[in-house]
Amino acid sequence: MKKVKVLILRSAGTNCDYETKTAFEMCSAVAEQVHINSLIENKDKIFEYDILAFPGGFSYGDDIASGKVLANEIKNKLGDKIKKFSLSGKPVIGICNGFQVLVKMGLLPEPKLFKQISTLSYNNSNKFECRWIYLKTEKKIKNESNCIWTKNLPDIITLPVAHAEGKFIPLNFKLLEKLNKNNQIVFRYSTRDGMVPKYPLAPNGSVEQIAGICNTKGNVFGLMPHPERYMFALQHPAREGFAGKYGYGKAIFQNAVDFVK
Repeated sequence: MKKVKVLILRSAGTNCDYETKTAFEMCSAVAEQVHINSLIENKDKIFEYDILAFPGGFSYGDDIASGKVLANEIKNKLGDKIKKFSLSGKPVIGICNGFQVLVKMGLLPEPKLFKQISTLSYNNSNKFECRWIYLKTEKKIKNESNCIWTKNLPDIITLPVAHAEGKFIPLNFKLLEKLNKNNQIVFRYSTRDGMVPKYPLAPNGSVEQIAGICNTKGNVFGLMPHPERYMFALQHPAREGFAGKYGYGKAIFQNAVDFVK
């Protein structure tokens, strides 16, 4: 059986690409960090890969707004290829800054539309928030997530966040209603016992505590927390909620690799 190949797209300011590469390699995939300039020069190179990842960081210094410059560059120079890759059903993930990029280029909440209809804006605290938080895994279809990346996760997990612009805001109530109806909300910020959290466990003021969404097909996934930073149980200061060797992040990346296999 051939190895699953992962393209990790990086640019100036990306700083979580090595952790993301390691995360996929821990799941028996072959991961390659590819600079956006290289992909622009050879646009069809993207189709050599099975999974596409947009890692965290501060692309182009978060000039204008987090992820906006990179989102515009990708859409204008690689838009057709990225859209085709996403609509093929192959897994795509955007983590933190990568989530901001997916939303601002319009790949989320729906690649077919490919238009920005939501945003990730400044935290209510008006400052950078960095801590471990709890997430509620939405399971509305036969008690399972609609997203291929989050299959078989428990109802409540914990992951770290590190962002200044993580407040998810849909364009209007109609879109929010659609996201709920189509089971596109993947994670919500939560308390340890599954209740609606207050600050600081609610780190940014997202509408309906939304921490991650997917497209209707479930293959394109964006989230503000960092699963690549919780691959081993020992990375959590108290190993909270996990008795095994690995952290919850391992399960997320493994789901995508197994889906391709």
